Amino acid sequence: MTDAYFKFDRYDGRVAHRIHEMRRSAVRDLFSAAMRPDIISLSGGMPDVSLLPEREIRKATEAALGQRRAQALQYGPTDGNLTTREVLCDLMRDVGIRCKPEEVLITTGAQEALDLIARTFIDPGDIILAEGPTYLGALQAFSAYEPDIRCIDFDNDGMRMDLLEAELERIGKGNPRLKYCYVIPNFQNPGGVTMAADRRKRLIELSHEYDFMVIEDDPYGRLRYEGGHMIPLKMLDHDVIYLGTISKIFAPGLRVGWIVAPTQCLSKINLAKQGGDLCGSQFDQVVVEHYFRDTPWQQTLKRFIEVYDERRRTMLAALEEYFPPEAHWTHPQGGLFIWVTLPEYVDTASMLGAALEAGVTYVPGDSFYPDGKRGKNSMRINFSFEKPENITEAIRRLAGVIEERLELYRAFIKAGALKEAEVQ
Repeated sequence: MTDAYFKFDRYDGRVAHRIHEMRRSAVRDLFSAAMRPDIISLSGGMPDVSLLPEREIRKATEAALGQRRAQALQYGPTDGNLTTREVLCDLMRDVGIRCKPEEVLITTGAQEALDLIARTFIDPGDIILAEGPTYLGALQAFSAYEPDIRCIDFDNDGMRMDLLEAELERIGKGNPRLKYCYVIPNFQNPGGVTMAADRRKRLIELSHEYDFMVIEDDPYGRLRYEGGHMIPLKMLDHDVIYLGTISKIFAPGLRVGWIVAPTQCLSKINLAKQGGDLCGSQFDQVVVEHYFRDTPWQQTLKRFIEVYDERRRTMLAALEEYFPPEAHWTHPQGGLFIWVTLPEYVDTASMLGAALEAGVTYVPGDSFYPDGKRGKNSMRINFSFEKPENITEAIRRLAGVIEERLELYRAFIKAGALKEAEVQ
C-alpha cells in the first residue's frame, strides 16, 4: 500500500457533528509534558496521593476482597450500591445536606455526572449559564450536546448577580431553551473564588423567577484553609442538583462521584447512565464505602488541608516576590487553584512553549471559556501537587518567561514611540 493510503483519514467524513463541536482538554494535552522529570507541573488538579495512609487503604481493599468479594466483582445496580449510598448520605450530612439513599446516584467520578446531566437535559441550542471562566471538564462534557453556553463574570465574591440578572433579562422569562446554571460555589475551578452567602441566596431566587435548574458542583468544599463554612446551595433549595466526588479527599483513581437530586430527576438520569455503562465499578464503591465507614479518614483529610495550605501560602508568597506588578491573582481560601491575570497583550497560550522550555507548565486561560476567545491573558496554576520548594522554583521560572514577554512589548512600544518622534 502507498504512503498516501495511510495519510488518508477514512473516518473523518464519518464522524458525528457533535465530535467536531467537542473541545479538547488542555490539561489532558499537557499531561505527558507534565510527567517529564525536568518539568514542574502547575497545570493539573491532582491531589497528592502520597499523603494517603497505606494501612487504611489496604484495610478497605481487603474488606472488598473478603466477605464482599462476590458483590465487589459483580455487576451492580445502575444507581450504585445501597450501602455505599448510605455512607455518601453520611458524608453529605457533614456539610449540612440531608438526603436519602434514593436521592443519590453514584457515577464514575463527577465528570460522568456532568455528562449525564447534559445528556439528559440538553438539546442542541439550549442555553447553559456558567461562571466565566469555568471548569474546562464541564465545557468538554457539555459541548458534545451542542448547547449555547453563556459565561457570567465573577469577582472575589463569586458569580456577579447583576450580570446574571442582565443576561436572564435578555433570555426572557419562560424561555424553554434555558435549562440550567452550572456553578462551583466553593473555591471555584479555575478562579479559586467562593460565592458569597447573599449571592447564593439570590441565585436560588433567580432560578425560581426564571425557571431554570441549578447544578452545584462541589469537589473542593472540604478543602478549606481559612474562613468559615458556607451553606451549600442544596441546603437553600431541595431542587438543586448537587455533584460530589471522593477524588479530592481520597483517591481519584477510584472513580466514584455522585449526584444528589430529587428522585424524579434521578430516574431520568438513571436512563442515560444505563445506556452509557450499565453501572459503575462495584469494587471501587465497596472500597470507598469501607474507607469512609471503617477508617479514621478525617485525620487524613486534616493532613491534606495542612499540606495544601502550606503549599498555597508558598505559592502566594512566591507570586508576590517574583511576578511583575502588572500581574494580579486571586487569593483562594481553599481548593487547589489560583487564577492569574496578566496585561491584555500577553497571550498565555502562545507563551506556553517558552514556559515548557523553562521547565514549568500551567493551563492557558482561554481553555476555560466556551469560545476560546476570552481569558487569553490569564492562566490557572495549581498548588496541591508539587512540594513547596518546587512551587517557589516554578513561579520563579514562570516569572522569567513573563518578564521576557513584557520586555518585548516595552521594546516594541519604545520603538514605535521613537519612530513617531522621527516622523514629527
